[in-house]
Amino acid sequence: MLARVWSASIVGIDAVKVGVEVDVSGGLPGIVVLGLPDSAIQESRERVKATLKNAGFAFPIKKIVINLTPADLRKEGPCFDLPISIGILAASGQVSGELLGDYLFLGEVSLDGTLLAVAGVLPIAATAQQMGITGLVVPFENAEEASVVEGLAVYAYKNLSDVADFLNYPERYKPVSPVLRFNTTSRQENQADLKDVKGQTHARRALEIAAAGGHNLVFVGPPGSGKTMLARRLPGILPPLSFPEALEVTRIHSVAGLLKNRGSLVSDRPFRSPHHSASGPSLVGGGNFPRPGEISLAHRGILFLDELTEFKRDVLEFLRQPLEDGYVTISRARQSVIFPSQFTLVASTNPCRCGYYGDTIQNCTCSPRQREQYWAKLSGPLMDRIDLQVAVNRLKAEEITQQPTGESSASVRERVQRTRDLAYDRFKNEANLSCNAQMQSRHLQKWCKLDDHSRNLLEGAIRKLSLSARASDRILKVARTIADLTGDDDLKIHHVAEAIQYRTIDRMQ
Repeated sequence: MLARVWSASIVGIDAVKVGVEVDVSGGLPGIVVLGLPDSAIQESRERVKATLKNAGFAFPIKKIVINLTPADLRKEGPCFDLPISIGILAASGQVSGELLGDYLFLGEVSLDGTLLAVAGVLPIAATAQQMGITGLVVPFENAEEASVVEGLAVYAYKNLSDVADFLNYPERYKPVSPVLRFNTTSRQENQADLKDVKGQTHARRALEIAAAGGHNLVFVGPPGSGKTMLARRLPGILPPLSFPEALEVTRIHSVAGLLKNRGSLVSDRPFRSPHHSASGPSLVGGGNFPRPGEISLAHRGILFLDELTEFKRDVLEFLRQPLEDGYVTISRARQSVIFPSQFTLVASTNPCRCGYYGDTIQNCTCSPRQREQYWAKLSGPLMDRIDLQVAVNRLKAEEITQQPTGESSASVRERVQRTRDLAYDRFKNEANLSCNAQMQSRHLQKWCKLDDHSRNLLEGAIRKLSLSARASDRILKVARTIADLTGDDDLKIHHVAEAIQYRTIDRMQ
């Protein structure tokens, strides 16, 4: 007897409908799984066999052929345990098959029949309606995550016996009620506060500009100057995620299996800080079954690279396309997937190998050749994509002992939010454009017009610092954000002058 159960597989952060066809017929007893299954699915043969017996069902002593369609799509993970189990029960006549065509089944099963949570339920639920699916049957722990999607009936159960009873007597069961937890207020209580920072007025100003315009930022300074401390306070002055942004971020974290609370959307902007020994695939994503890397996990948030020059040069070069395009493409022989990666890059680095070049307290021991080799680790095209390059000096003794006197993160966040609101209003008719850092050349011509004095100043900076066209565009974007922070409609010479100040590395090379 033949039974067909619907399930789904994750490709990138999207879902593909997968048919689980089970044929139970005469022949030598055994189970064969077809359709490009991975090792986890192959292992499900023995796992499902033991599960059915321990859950009180009769396992058919016949030849069982399981086919996963489409046959040319690689399938992975334990989420096919439940549909395979239901398929065997339906093909052997132990459960009714009338509802199998209307529902999509996901879940891992333990040997005693308990259903275990799986990753990637949210993107599957989000695309289930497009697949022509009436409802979703998932483990109980995945219920709230799946119910985030409106208009989809979600049925959640703790064990395989309950799922079988639902198929035989569907009138006894009702879908779970949607429970959406999306809280943007609790984040403010746990973030590191800018008011704890002593001095560093110039660096604090750069943080505010970076947050207001979504600009990439690098801090350059000697050890102990507070570069990392400043960078870790950036999330506290960023505006909260909007609901569509939270849904995007949650989908990525769901695919990666990083949802700590499966009943709520991610409300905090991500802050990812990979170690400098990270490989290229861990940063951009990859694997035989491509999974999102650090830059996609930082989508709509911050990617912080501490000790930037300690990262391998070829690893840093992977950042160039995502920084420019806002997404990363992972190509494999059988498929190509796209992961979103609209993040703000924040980095910190020493000015030289010993760390004290330009320091007013300790002398640098590096030769000019050594400093040149040190900065050669960072390519020109990569640095062109960093809008704000800020020198951070060590505090003086009297600054260290004084009480912090700076603004709190809450006060700065209010200005950042107002500036972002201006950008949202300005770009409301532009697709995929939400902050100044995302502007293209045609946008600069419209919203970053310069008067003669400002143009002469910028041209002089381009000649003196040997800036590329991309770097000059970054200066205009920063100047636009500075003008927005002060409420000015037009760019003025002091906006451009301040933006040029944030090219520390260009002046050092």
